[in-house]
Amino acid sequence: MNKPDLHIEFLGTGTSLGVPMIGCSCKVCKSENPKDNRLRASIVINYNNKNVVIDCGPDFRTQLLRAHINDLEAVLITHEHRDHIAGLDDIRSINYILRKSVDVFLAKASLEAVKVEFPYIFQPGDYKGAPQINFKTLSNAPFKLIGLEFIPLEVDHRNMKVFGFRIGDFSYITDANHIPEKTMKLLEGTKTLVINALRIKKHPTHFNLEEAINIAQIIKAKQTYFTHLGHLIGKHDEVNAQLPEGMALAHDGLKIKQKYNS
Repeated sequence: MNKPDLHIEFLGTGTSLGVPMIGCSCKVCKSENPKDNRLRASIVINYNNKNVVIDCGPDFRTQLLRAHINDLEAVLITHEHRDHIAGLDDIRSINYILRKSVDVFLAKASLEAVKVEFPYIFQPGDYKGAPQINFKTLSNAPFKLIGLEFIPLEVDHRNMKVFGFRIGDFSYITDANHIPEKTMKLLEGTKTLVINALRIKKHPTHFNLEEAINIAQIIKAKQTYFTHLGHLIGKHDEVNAQLPEGMALAHDGLKIKQKYNS
């Protein structure tokens, strides 16, 4: 029996401040091209009509509505920075409308940050509206979800450990400035790679575009998309025209499809 295709949609491709940035009048922030308008970084993976989201920042509600996503099986958290966890409260809508809880996979350090950000989830008292979440500990061990195998990809965000994920031939990495050798091994054979490229100039905690291109050339994926983009990356169409073959800036709403090979 043929397996269903893997469907991925970019819910957001921007950095922590989004694009346009409040108060900025640069050519990117003032661009009329919708591809230069970026919500905080997140993707949804749909397989066999079930959805898993990677990261839920402060734009989460808007992203789900825009993508017409009405149900979730799980949320995977790459790390504990607020632009990747701030939307957890919006899970309440799934709880209320569908009468179901949602699994959230995250590392122990991320869980501690969530406890600070959303204390009422853990100690609701007489508050009846707290999100109904099943927290699952994320480690380096692969796990199964919605019929897919997820392989965690540990990368470095300066001094912080961040998890990317490999699902079949698709690999997703955000908020990294170094990929350890053991993770590079796990990336071998990737056909579609998504990796962060914050801007043109070097940055202390994120790959810049040149560094991300170098990583992509080592991995040799058939197609690479760059995400977690700030306004200093430049205008979408201008940058894309200069990228090597098989590489492109992702944009909000971009949809890709590929076969799932477990």
